[in-house]
Amino acid sequence: MSDTKYSDDVKKYVKDRYGKVAEGKRDGCGCCSSPSPIEIEVGYSKTDLESIPGGAVLGLGCGNPTALADIKEGETVVDLGSGGGIDCFLAARLTGKSGRVIGIDMTEKMINLAKKNALEGGYDNVEFSLGELENLPIEDNSVDLIISNCVINLAPDKSKAFAEAFRVLKPGGRIMVSDLTLKEEIPEHVRKDFEAWAACIAGAMLKDDYIEVIKSAGFENVSIDKEHLYVETNMSDDLKDKILSVSVKAFKPV
Repeated sequence: MSDTKYSDDVKKYVKDRYGKVAEGKRDGCGCCSSPSPIEIEVGYSKTDLESIPGGAVLGLGCGNPTALADIKEGETVVDLGSGGGIDCFLAARLTGKSGRVIGIDMTEKMINLAKKNALEGGYDNVEFSLGELENLPIEDNSVDLIISNCVINLAPDKSKAFAEAFRVLKPGGRIMVSDLTLKEEIPEHVRKDFEAWAACIAGAMLKDDYIEVIKSAGFENVSIDKEHLYVETNMSDDLKDKILSVSVKAFKPV
């Protein structure tokens, strides 16, 4: 099977899986497969969760990038893999009416759900667009901040995803990404398992390689703001103590 064919098959499986999550037909990724209190465990407060539409809380993240991103009033923020909109709505409170928040997701049913949640919550400074991380529907040099929560590990081509993030950021712009990475390699049979891809594990990179991909895209001052061992109930022995949840910040040179 060619790399392109395999990547397309991975994306199709992930889209189908998360389309069912949007419809409430199944749980989300393995890293965080149920709603609150999982959100509280990964960094959201009860106040955060009570301030946004309940339909946006799907248990899909592995961190809270909005809490670490130092979002300022008037900024333009893009959320890569926005799901039901949880991080977009939290960011919108911080950007204020003079700011703009754009959620990008490759799953049409997620976009529809997020738009419904935005209408319910009266968010007129938030918009959602269908698109892939490797080909963002956003103009060059137009964004102050990019956030992403346990999604870039789902992209087969992470180099292209970070290159696209770099392209759309303004000079001096920044990214704050929460994601799963690896302390050591996982078995090949896990790498080839589509369900493990959708569970945010099969596509995870070694932590140092993940950081190097960000640097290779052109980012500077790359730092890990938070890091902890990822533990899941009933995790198989060949995955225990191998997976890290990290929150990474980086800047596009001025």
